[in-house]
Amino acid sequence: MAKTESPAVAILAYCAASILMTVFNKVVLSTYNFNMPFLVLASQSICTTAMVVAFGKFNLITYRKYNTYDAKRWFPISLALVLMIYTGANALKFMAIPVFTVFKNLTIILIAYGEVLFFKGSPVTPLILASFVLLVLSSVVSGWADISAGAVMKKGADEASIGVAYFWMFLNCITTAFFSLSLRAKIKDVGFKDFDTVFFNNLLSIPVLLVSSLLFETRGFAESYVRFVNPGEESDSLWLLVMAIAVSSVSAFAISYASSWCVRVTSSTTFSMVGALNKLPISVSGMVFFGDPASFGSVTGVIVAFAGGILYSYAKSKQAMAGKAGMLPVPVTDPSLNKHGLDKDANQLQ
Repeated sequence: MAKTESPAVAILAYCAASILMTVFNKVVLSTYNFNMPFLVLASQSICTTAMVVAFGKFNLITYRKYNTYDAKRWFPISLALVLMIYTGANALKFMAIPVFTVFKNLTIILIAYGEVLFFKGSPVTPLILASFVLLVLSSVVSGWADISAGAVMKKGADEASIGVAYFWMFLNCITTAFFSLSLRAKIKDVGFKDFDTVFFNNLLSIPVLLVSSLLFETRGFAESYVRFVNPGEESDSLWLLVMAIAVSSVSAFAISYASSWCVRVTSSTTFSMVGALNKLPISVSGMVFFGDPASFGSVTGVIVAFAGGILYSYAKSKQAMAGKAGMLPVPVTDPSLNKHGLDKDANQLQ
């Protein structure tokens, strides 16, 4: 049990699972240009739910079985997750990625203060705030070429739609903060353990994701059918695409478990900070192994973000030590005590 309660181990597990998930999603959505993210997410949720049930049948894990009472209480979390994905996808349709990343990193500050205001979390110290500033600065430095040129919008997007882009970006920041904050609070409120969270979160997401796919991805389905089935100009890649989706779905089980574990033993703010920082090894591997351009801005951005992560770790460690010191008993050097540890006024009365 000591291991499962270790924040450091939980963070490392979340980072590893998140990197694995990001790589496979990139293969599915970018390499094969499969523009149906809701369908991919639905596949991942179905696979994860099936794995939890199967592991439970073989007594490898234990989880809380489905019941309407818990489902009603957990459904807002699943809905918030889908809304976060949907608003983010719509913002990315119009907004340039560097600007989008700046706003996503700013959301961490919103989450940190939301945790203090609504859930009486740890205060945001100057050092913690400085680490947030470094993280935002890293995304500004990385995308400075686009930002300095005023390239807020994605290439090809209508400049008149800048208001629409900011509208979706604002909604994405709000839904992201709501999901991150309410996830930890709801886990405590409902009394879920990690596999309970994995099961209910994925099971309740399935209908919402499938309906969202039917409503918003009909065009993507038609395009994929033409490409991979009939007339099937890319039919040779169909099985590779299916395999990539299958592996991505299996890796979704790992990220679901690691996410619930990490947010339970740390905090919503730390969970969000780790989510932003785990993009660093992906960026580095892209520059080293996959030929991504290693410009001065991108390299400097990685270094600044890494410094922000180290500062955040130091600040949280210092905060934890201060909290422990505050719970220590009164030291014997208290001026109201004599060298024998007795109250001076009590001695005088004798």
